Amino acid sequence: MSERKISSGTKKAESLEKKTGAKSGGAAKSADAKTRTVKSAAAEKADSSKNKKTDVKISAAEQRKLDAARLKAEKQQRRLEKKLEHKQKREERAAALKNKQAERKEQRLARREALKSKSRSERLEEKKQARIAKTEAAKARREARLNAKIAKREHDLKVRAEKRKQKKERTPGFGGWLAAVIALGVSTLALGTMLTFGWINMNGMQADMAANTTHSLYELNSIVDNLDSNLAKARISSSSGDRARIFTDIAVESEMAESAIERLPVAGELTRSMTAFINRVGESAQGMLITVAEGENLSSSQRASIEYMYECNRQLKEFLNGLTTGCTDKDIMDALSGKGMIFEGFEGYVDPAVETPKEIYDGPFAENTEKTSALSLEGLEEISDGRAEELCMQWFKDYGITETKCTGEATAHQLTAYNVRMMTEKGEEYFAQVSKAGGRLVMFDSYKECTDNNFSVENCITIAQNFLKATGFDDMTCVWSGESGTTCNLNFVYTQNGVAVYPDMVKVKVCEERGIVTGVEALPYVLNHTQRSIESPSITKAQAEAKLGGMLEVESSRLAIIPKNGKETLAYEFCGSYGGRKYYVYLSAENGTEVDVFTVVGNALM
Repeated sequence: MSERKISSGTKKAESLEKKTGAKSGGAAKSADAKTRTVKSAAAEKADSSKNKKTDVKISAAEQRKLDAARLKAEKQQRRLEKKLEHKQKREERAAALKNKQAERKEQRLARREALKSKSRSERLEEKKQARIAKTEAAKARREARLNAKIAKREHDLKVRAEKRKQKKERTPGFGGWLAAVIALGVSTLALGTMLTFGWINMNGMQADMAANTTHSLYELNSIVDNLDSNLAKARISSSSGDRARIFTDIAVESEMAESAIERLPVAGELTRSMTAFINRVGESAQGMLITVAEGENLSSSQRASIEYMYECNRQLKEFLNGLTTGCTDKDIMDALSGKGMIFEGFEGYVDPAVETPKEIYDGPFAENTEKTSALSLEGLEEISDGRAEELCMQWFKDYGITETKCTGEATAHQLTAYNVRMMTEKGEEYFAQVSKAGGRLVMFDSYKECTDNNFSVENCITIAQNFLKATGFDDMTCVWSGESGTTCNLNFVYTQNGVAVYPDMVKVKVCEERGIVTGVEALPYVLNHTQRSIESPSITKAQAEAKLGGMLEVESSRLAIIPKNGKETLAYEFCGSYGGRKYYVYLSAENGTEVDVFTVVGNALM
């Protein structure tokens, strides 16, 4: 069979088909390549964008770190600046304190030089007069403030009364006459109504006044209760922040209490003592607030003031609580008329008269020189100046005295004494005063400083007792001891039949380095000493102690004769502590009433 022939057209078609397929496959491959290129470019772009974002994040974190470091550096710089500022302030305070100490030292030296020319009695008299003047000035200031407030109150009342009077007497003009005619008709028509409800509702006015009085009375009672609470807190508070808040509250409450008292329908004379006490509380609180604000501690006197303000306010609180408990509406109405329970209560109110106790640094009654005649020297023979020198050589024979010289006479409290100057072989100088009548040692002083504590207080007491006995002071008992640096200050009083006689006092200084007496002040003894006729007490010591009410933790007690208002009083002496403070309390041996109170600054020995 012959081979089948294929037409040339068919071959052309197949050839064309192959070419087309080839081209189509190449185009597909090219498209795939292009697609891969686009995808690769997109991926690279995405990676680039991602890297850029990462770079931005790293930059922000570093910025935050830089900001934190900068803030830390600034804080550290501020701390350093504050430290430097505080250091500078401390140095300035230290320098100021050093300058002040130097000034005080210069002042002390100047006073010492000035005092060398004055006798001991003259110095005591100056100190006494200065204290009296200071006390009188403070009293005058308080009274002036109180009188000014009362005068202002009375003036305001007079002004209001005068205005009411002028209003009633004012003559009306034409318009006034017209108004009066119209008002007359209205008044005539309304007369029955006014009579029915009371002339201008007088009962309603009285009710308002009674309500105001009730409010003022209960407000005063509430304020005094708050004062009691704050004063109790002030007694035990130790934080400066708490104290500042407490004293601020007390100052504000005292102002509120004074305002409430002024609104009561009671005459100023009946509330004078109450108002004076409230004023003292406010002034004391303000002074203590300033002390605390300056970063200083309260003084012993300020702490004692808190104790006694608390006690006085407690009594005022009891009075007001009793007054308000039984108070009725009728009592309030009666008070508006100047009678009744409230008015009589204020009229009969007894001021507790609890004042800040006297502060003592050198023992009770240490400054007593009230007598003006030397009882123990009356009728005694006068000695010569030579005899005074001999007595000094005898009394101070253990001091190495090589020379004595009478330099003149001094007179005080109708007592004349020889001034005797003594010198030792070491060049030390001593000074003594010897009474012209009887040749008694009145005063002894020396100027050599003591620097070491070689002798205890008990040793010093024994040394002083032996010295007093050698110089003619018998039956002496030590009632007080206190240390000032290396000097022991001791107070001795004459004891008669077991009774301590405070007017007969001798003060002695003992050097704790050398163990010798370096100072004696016997003027009170010389002026007052005599044998007394001491009566038996009317009450027992136990009965007197019961009068203390258990507030004072008694450490020791005894009978004593004390000076009071120019006279000598037999009293029971109680030494004890209360609220962390030590007190001397003297109660009458006749009826147990309080005669005197002292708060102790320093060490006391019974």
